[in-house]
Amino acid sequence: MEDQFASYNVHRYALAQIWKLDNHLRQLKTQPYLYINPIIQALPRKIPGIYTVEGGRQIGKTTLLKQWIVELIAEGTDPQSIIFFTGELIDDHHALVNLLQNFIGNHSTHQRLFIIIDEVTYIKNWDKAIKFMADAGLFHHCIVILTGSDLTLMQIARMTFPGRRGNADRVDFHIYALSFKETVILKKSIPSLDALLKKDKLPPEITMQKIYVEFNEYLKHGGYLTAINDIAREGKISKATLRTYSDWIRGDVLKRGKQESYLKEIIAAIIARYNTQVTWHSLADALSIDSHKTVSEYCELLSSMDALFIQNALLLDKLVAAPKKARKLTFTDSFIYHALKSWINPSENPFAQIEKDVQDPVISAALVKSVVANQFRRNYPTYYIKAEGEIDVVYVANKKFFPIEIKWRNQLRPEDLKQIKKFPRARIFSKIMSEGLVDGITIEPLPWALLKIN
Repeated sequence: MEDQFASYNVHRYALAQIWKLDNHLRQLKTQPYLYINPIIQALPRKIPGIYTVEGGRQIGKTTLLKQWIVELIAEGTDPQSIIFFTGELIDDHHALVNLLQNFIGNHSTHQRLFIIIDEVTYIKNWDKAIKFMADAGLFHHCIVILTGSDLTLMQIARMTFPGRRGNADRVDFHIYALSFKETVILKKSIPSLDALLKKDKLPPEITMQKIYVEFNEYLKHGGYLTAINDIAREGKISKATLRTYSDWIRGDVLKRGKQESYLKEIIAAIIARYNTQVTWHSLADALSIDSHKTVSEYCELLSSMDALFIQNALLLDKLVAAPKKARKLTFTDSFIYHALKSWINPSENPFAQIEKDVQDPVISAALVKSVVANQFRRNYPTYYIKAEGEIDVVYVANKKFFPIEIKWRNQLRPEDLKQIKKFPRARIFSKIMSEGLVDGITIEPLPWALLKIN
């Protein structure tokens, strides 16, 4: 094994000390909350193939795979049959082929080999190496896990490796930040939550108040474990945590040949127009950037990094995105909003600004709408409706659309129902503590509605 990868492969030479010597596992063990992603159980054990695990930066892909290694060994897998490479230390496809051939050749007696290539998209022409190895039959007994923060990874894998992925039912995995429900379950802050969710009525008022408190906290830390653990340990998200995420975003954009000044301008413009309708032209007109195409390229790049959600309007007759209509731009998690805003507007006490934003009625309403949209987009194509009025979130399932209006204030006004009541299957997610029907429309407390999303 190459010396530069030794720290990533503690299981191969010091298994008894893995939780002490492996940096990711050591940090994990010291956290107030330790999350076991259910994807770990879904990752392959027996069926050879080429698998992908993708997700944004700092989402926990590497830590998840280290946990998977620990479980494999606990289940009886020989530690010597598992290797972990990081793409950040591999220059090109030639170097990758050499590493893979050496490992496979040196472990020819093993019935099954497990090869993890983390952040594979950092390697120049990485897909050529994987295709060569697969076509040469060298992966016939290997479970190969490729990870990347660029969400084009799965698309490239589908196009480049047809017929080479293996026979497993599922070969692609996407890691998201924790949903509101996953966060509440992790923190164990709502007793008997499963039992409460199975009932057809709201929980007691004291429980609803706790749910609203947790949702207010979720608006601060989002689903990022580092931020969640920061607040649990220190009562605030540290400047280092916020800076680490913004540095990764900035670094990844620069590696793709983009300009930091343009990125900063565009992020500032997104924050200033958060969750409102914009066109690429209108966004470019407010910036020093000449071309609207440049603005769209940067936004598409942020989207491919799972940092930005570009929420398109819905074509009602076709149930697809309306490409010529304005879009709404939000970050995929409230923590990303806070981290990038702290980069754009640095301060000595960024957490004080986060708390101020969450209390601000305009900013918090925009954050809440983005949370709902991003929770639904994990499982459904998600849009908004642009008509006489606007419907905040619309998801499509079973060839039908389901509109949701979000009212993050304590009272509903008659004009709030004017647009939403035109559509079947309409729902209103509100800030109120009760649920019921108004003009035939279901009204639900928003945090409770999010907890009920599967």
